[in-house]
Amino acid sequence: MAEHLPGVLPRQLGDVVRARLPLVQVPPRAVWGVGGATRYATAESWLGAPLQAAELPAVIRRYLAAFGPATVADVQAWSGLTRLREITDAMPGLLRLRDEHGGELLDLPDAPRPDPDVPAPVRFLPDFDNVVLSHARRARIIRDEHRPHLFLRNGIVPGSFLVDGLVEGTWRADDGTVTVRPFNPPSDRVREQLTEAGEQLARFLAPPGTAVAVRFADHGQGVS
Repeated sequence: MAEHLPGVLPRQLGDVVRARLPLVQVPPRAVWGVGGATRYATAESWLGAPLQAAELPAVIRRYLAAFGPATVADVQAWSGLTRLREITDAMPGLLRLRDEHGGELLDLPDAPRPDPDVPAPVRFLPDFDNVVLSHARRARIIRDEHRPHLFLRNGIVPGSFLVDGLVEGTWRADDGTVTVRPFNPPSDRVREQLTEAGEQLARFLAPPGTAVAVRFADHGQGVS
């Protein structure tokens, strides 16, 4: 590229490549807790196979498999594409439901749809997890008053955790310790569940033999 575009800064050429080519971050940079310069390879070279363009109906079905039931607006918010209503209207085999406001929800016929009374276990999510970014109405996953703690001004979306299916706080891991920052003081039951799940997460992230711990902190300075 530098030969074809003399005088253009290498960083600008790199930005063009990142924007136009399907790339994969590769080790040693793309592993948990390791810093350094980011390294890339083309997706085709990393996967060892040519990429195939997916038809939009297939992309929509993959989205619904992960995040359905969902609205057309949700699919558009996730994909960045517009005018998908004409695509979904023509797709056979989709389940068409109604939400509490009468709006249409799309889903796959064989997708699991638990009863509303089924308890949702505590779940820890990584930074930038798609589940918090993939709906037009994000109140489905995080309350409006909590969004400033998750969608930061610098574009960072920190790791978060779910309680009863909603984002109820953030977390980070350092040297075998997972620090949990709930938006509100958790009940004893939820605190116990967060501790158990946090210890499992800490053991997964820490090198073998590292002592692990879970600490609770508010969004100020206190840690317990």
